[in-house]
Amino acid sequence: MTESTTGQTPKVGIVMGSDSDWPVMKEATEALAEFGVDFEADVVSAHRMPDEMLAYGRGAADRGISVIIAGAGGAAHLPGMLAAVTPLPVIGVPVPLKHLDGMDSLLSIVQMPAGVPVATVSIGNARNAGLLAVRILAVADPDLRQRMVAFQADLKQAAHDKGSVVRDASSTTGRKAGF
Repeated sequence: MTESTTGQTPKVGIVMGSDSDWPVMKEATEALAEFGVDFEADVVSAHRMPDEMLAYGRGAADRGISVIIAGAGGAAHLPGMLAAVTPLPVIGVPVPLKHLDGMDSLLSIVQMPAGVPVATVSIGNARNAGLLAVRILAVADPDLRQRMVAFQADLKQAAHDKGSVVRDASSTTGRKAGF
């Protein structure tokens, strides 16, 4: 599945080991869409489709992909195997499964051998993977960088607003926070 917000070649490839990972991984697509970043998404199983997985990793850069986001549960070999065959940055998303709550996936993805880096986000946090991909792309795209700066300003304002709610509520108890 390819999603284009501008009609351009996708810049981010989002892959997962199974369609059961989609409820987690779609959050990466939503983050990318917020910034107008084109992406493609597909199932590329490291264990069930090893030839296709290797072809995807080896061919991604030639197809115009700049960042790969790979979600995997259980043994979670997909992000590391892709990182082994591509020069592109790979962001791993540990997908929580029924057993071990994704801790097995996290440890599999984060424990890569020297020379095969995989950036890893927290368990189930595909949204942060999408936002990290935006930041990586923003290094060479001033427009995208400015949108990220605006996004961060919005986050700051939301935090200030939440603090205001807490300060107002605490003022009824007679104690105020001070900085």
